[in-house]
Amino acid sequence: MKILVTMPEGDVSTPTFFTERAKREIETLGEVIYNKSDKNFTDQELCKALKDVDIVFCGWGTQRYTEDILKHANKLKILAYSAGSMNGVVSDALYKKGIRVLGANCVFAESVAEGCLCYALASLRKIEKYVGVMRDGGWKKDDDLNAGLLDKTVGLIGFGKIAQYFAEMLKPFHVKLKIVSSHLSQEQAEKYNAEIVTLEEACSTCDVISLHYALSDKTYHLIDKEHIKTFKDNALFINTSRGAIVDESALIEELKTGRISAVLDVFEGEGDDLAVDNPLRTLPNVLPMPHMGGPSIDRREYCVLNLVRDIRTVLANPNACVETDVDMEYASRMTVIK
Repeated sequence: MKILVTMPEGDVSTPTFFTERAKREIETLGEVIYNKSDKNFTDQELCKALKDVDIVFCGWGTQRYTEDILKHANKLKILAYSAGSMNGVVSDALYKKGIRVLGANCVFAESVAEGCLCYALASLRKIEKYVGVMRDGGWKKDDDLNAGLLDKTVGLIGFGKIAQYFAEMLKPFHVKLKIVSSHLSQEQAEKYNAEIVTLEEACSTCDVISLHYALSDKTYHLIDKEHIKTFKDNALFINTSRGAIVDESALIEELKTGRISAVLDVFEGEGDDLAVDNPLRTLPNVLPMPHMGGPSIDRREYCVLNLVRDIRTVLANPNACVETDVDMEYASRMTVIK
């Protein structure tokens, strides 16, 4: 069995996924070939490296496995993606060739859901504000207020893996859960003690609104000015999905009134594309995070460990269903990473 790991060893993120423990587990599967450079393979390099390879581990920055590339994959049986969204990686040709596609989306999703819970509690309890008060030598005032998550009405906009994990994590807080989803049945919703509602109802009736749609042409600026205007007073809006699903200008306008608050892990522009003077960086009712919802660093090796676990299962029984399975329909609902 020959295994190819395409993530470059010289990239700073690669060792956080392919830890020594993870590499030892991969090496139990067979002969492992690592990308020793500091860059992802070019198409030409990948085509050459794929010859006689049975299993590929790839991750962030990889190309789409097109028909042209797959012509060189004469023995490929399993493609294992160590990150989340695979929309930009898989192709019809990959599935038609009968290659088993596995992905680490569940590890990503569970960690992001944990982040959502953390963000909700930190914002409601105003952790940032009162830590600042303490660091400045102060103390709370008699009229200072904070809030909690217990018994709140929580709206989940979209119900993919992250939202499903988040719904489970919310159960001990006995919240009233409302879900916006076009594919969720009432029977499934009842497993979470949830009610299926329209986007308009979630926006106008929930104390906490958490966004979980993937970004697509249909969801671009889905949460617009009219939706934001209907948010309840003191509502908390959480976005760990994609910034462009929200009309950011309209959100800023409403946040400036102080009527609502937000935790934003994603923005319409990120990194160097997020202006230094963007108000979302400094508004006191916004908890801004630089896209760190998940997976947390300590969870990254579990992306690889879980893939190895499921590869063993698939090799022993090709008909077995495993947690990391990604079919074409599932992949098509994921955000395209550009």
